[in-house]
Amino acid sequence: MIGDVQITPSAAAAGSGGAADGRAVGGAGHGAAGGSSARPAMRFSVDGWDPTYGMSLELEDYLGESTARVDVNVELPASQWRALDPEPGRTLPAALLFVDGVRRIEARVWIDDDVTSGGPATEASAALCASYAAGVVCCCGQQAHVVLVETRRGLFTVAPHASDISTWAGAYQACRTTAKPATPLSMTLTQALQRRLAEVEVITAIAARAALPGHGVAPQDDLLVIDGPLRGRQHLPRTLGYIKSHRTTYLPPELNALVGTLSPGQRTPVFLMGTSWDRHSWYLRLPGPSGAPWAGVVRIECSADLPVPEVTGLAGLSQLCLGRFASAAYKDARAPQNLYPIAGLERELRRRLGDPRLLYRALRQTAQA
Repeated sequence: MIGDVQITPSAAAAGSGGAADGRAVGGAGHGAAGGSSARPAMRFSVDGWDPTYGMSLELEDYLGESTARVDVNVELPASQWRALDPEPGRTLPAALLFVDGVRRIEARVWIDDDVTSGGPATEASAALCASYAAGVVCCCGQQAHVVLVETRRGLFTVAPHASDISTWAGAYQACRTTAKPATPLSMTLTQALQRRLAEVEVITAIAARAALPGHGVAPQDDLLVIDGPLRGRQHLPRTLGYIKSHRTTYLPPELNALVGTLSPGQRTPVFLMGTSWDRHSWYLRLPGPSGAPWAGVVRIECSADLPVPEVTGLAGLSQLCLGRFASAAYKDARAPQNLYPIAGLERELRRRLGDPRLLYRALRQTAQA
């Protein structure tokens, strides 16, 4: 939980081992002779995320400044930017579909170079054996249920002669990619794995939408929320990308300052940003305890091809739909940004990946056979 702690100079605490009110003790005058002036009290807040997940706001001498092209005049002129409240009268979709994917490297392997002479190989290329899965949770009516889960395993390599690896614990399909001189091989393989995961996320999202009429949901009466950037999924209708952490500032300083002043449920106006791909985006603060200026802030994305009225409509829906799924700190280590449906789906996906110890043992035994 994000909470404020105040450090104050200590008075003469006779017979006490610490501050009686439970607050941390500090200040320049502590322990000095009477009459010395104390420094003003310092206030700080604790980031709500478990440290093993990093921070919700990644700091590299503060957020890195983006080189993206940004148009801030999409919804409001820059001179009129302000925090926007939700509109309670808006009609909500009958179903919310949350899409997430997980991946895990089961083993790093070496593939011997192809030797036509039949002799032993003198060189080998690195590769990854990985498991990955994507799924969809549907929140409709008064319940949430898993609609679909796809689990796959792959051998990610640049070796052109690589073939599938079959073990008693599962088969790894050969997924060949091309080495890039300017990119480390490890990154090339990881990017290939991420692309395959994104493809499975799209497959599950489309299939889950096709199954909605069987749940009593009318066609096109849904909203799809993808955990992570929307890149590669912009073509999906009625779809939002949901970004939990921040590593870059996209807005000019005078407008970026607005983000820290948002109240729970409020959002910034929509802006258009372009890097290697274009999208509309806005910042939204989820309900949760107060703390650092960006506590509980997420960034939402939607397609750049949508007309502005449809974009602002999706932005309004995000204010009304997402806040009720914000997690509490005592239940989730990445609260409030890690929404309950996404957190539950992630646990189920990781369970379906299987026991990593058994998978690793099976790969070792197959390699030695």
